[in-house]
Amino acid sequence: MGAYLNPGKNAFEEALNSEIFVDKTEMIVYLNCVVRTEQKYVCVSRPRRFGKSMAVKMLCAYYGKGADSRTMFEKCKVSRKAADWDKYLCKFDVIRVVMTDFFKKGVSFDQAFNRLQALVVRDLTKAFPEIDFFDKMDLLQSIQDVYEEKHIQFIIVIDEWDAIFREYKEDKEGQKKYLDFLRDWLKDKEYVALAYMTGILPVKKYGKHSALNMFDEYSMTFPMQFAKYAGFTEKEVTDLCDKYGRDFELIRSWYDGYKVSDIVPPDPGHERQLATGKPIEAAKYSLYSPLSVVKAMRSGIVNNYWNETETYEALKQYIDWNFDGLKEGVAILMAGGKVAADITGYQNDMTTFHSKDDILTMLIHLGYLGYDSSTKNVFIPNQEVLQVFRSSTGGRDWKVTFQAIENSRRLLEATWECDKETVADLLEAAHDKAGNKTYHSEAGLSYAVQLAYYAAQDLYTIIPELDTGKGYADLAFIPKDPDVPALLIELKYEEDTETAISQIHRQKYPDRLQLYKGNLILVGINYTRTISSKDIAFKHHSCRIERA
Repeated sequence: MGAYLNPGKNAFEEALNSEIFVDKTEMIVYLNCVVRTEQKYVCVSRPRRFGKSMAVKMLCAYYGKGADSRTMFEKCKVSRKAADWDKYLCKFDVIRVVMTDFFKKGVSFDQAFNRLQALVVRDLTKAFPEIDFFDKMDLLQSIQDVYEEKHIQFIIVIDEWDAIFREYKEDKEGQKKYLDFLRDWLKDKEYVALAYMTGILPVKKYGKHSALNMFDEYSMTFPMQFAKYAGFTEKEVTDLCDKYGRDFELIRSWYDGYKVSDIVPPDPGHERQLATGKPIEAAKYSLYSPLSVVKAMRSGIVNNYWNETETYEALKQYIDWNFDGLKEGVAILMAGGKVAADITGYQNDMTTFHSKDDILTMLIHLGYLGYDSSTKNVFIPNQEVLQVFRSSTGGRDWKVTFQAIENSRRLLEATWECDKETVADLLEAAHDKAGNKTYHSEAGLSYAVQLAYYAAQDLYTIIPELDTGKGYADLAFIPKDPDVPALLIELKYEEDTETAISQIHRQKYPDRLQLYKGNLILVGINYTRTISSKDIAFKHHSCRIERA
């Protein structure tokens, strides 16, 4: 056994001997199903503290030749999960590499890359002294030499695979060389029986493509078969609370909140089916932060343990960039709301951001946000992470943002209640924040109204200039939840709110929203721009609201 080749069972044995050990060995049964198949490339991405390295230790102990680990695993869940649970027990040569041991601050890419190859090849040459290695500085060739002579297949386990993207954020050339190296090492190689990678980030993309497209990715957004192995499940935490006499509800409020399911929801209009013709139902899990739960169980103190492994400076930096009004979105999240996020464009690194959605997606993978794959919304998962957000957003510049979000919530509630005076006052206050050069334009008013209804983004799809067939409704709010009323808003200058409502009826705008008949609110807003600045009615807004 060596440091990198067949590291053995000791690390996993320490975990088994620990005061708290939550058994996740059942995942081996799934991995055994993909060994020596086209699905043998597995990339599991999780936030820090979510048991990635524990799984690596477990796989080294299970698959590694010479580990002599049968007695250990016979006591674990895997031995009760399948009759052939031990078919690959201690049957493979395992190469384990922890990339943070090499790619770290103060070490150049070339130094790290050369050291990695030299140390792994050193273990190979010690284990196979009879082989005539062609180039002892070339890891790929050396593994190929072993395979050609011995016909040995390897389990290759790479922990913290994305270290280079976190430590060498600006070294694009080094990142590309690294990805090409991993591809050349692993892809379509007969010596690979299983390639298992872990990291915080999913596989890095080049544009919409990946150099490592052979990997199946199991992430916080789409964990699939690994859903219940990421973090502690509610059942596991309940059992720990019973054992240690802890308050489960308190533990849940502090460390729960990562909602995942083991099947990716199908596209709208499509339904996956079993061979029996019955639809597949996803098993849903509520996951807890493992490290925090363990500390709370052992100490009896429910506290913020996040900052022991994470600092909020990085979070603060991303929020301060304020892509596409990210601060307003964060304010909604901190108030307990949800924000829609498109996760499809994220490039899986720490620097390539084109929108607010990219940053929100990265925060999901870092564990700062939970993700609901059915609604495509993000949210702050629990009290522990909320404290980190509060620390990162402390300061006077946020008071205005929080007040604006609170006003937006009041505006939405007043609209639902048909409280026209409150709606007019809050819209007027929002419009007053517009610059004088754009204040008197219809576009400026429309933008001010949309901004004022910012809190509605969680509940509505907002459509400016909705084509109704006989005209264009200025703003249509289409609800995502059938219990929430739809909204039609008509804006007027130099007229009155009666004219606005009359136009909605005359042009039959509600006909375009027949689905919401009986659950539709019509809002007419008027602003008169010719009133003298000395008049009490200067920049005053009026409003009329009715149900349809």
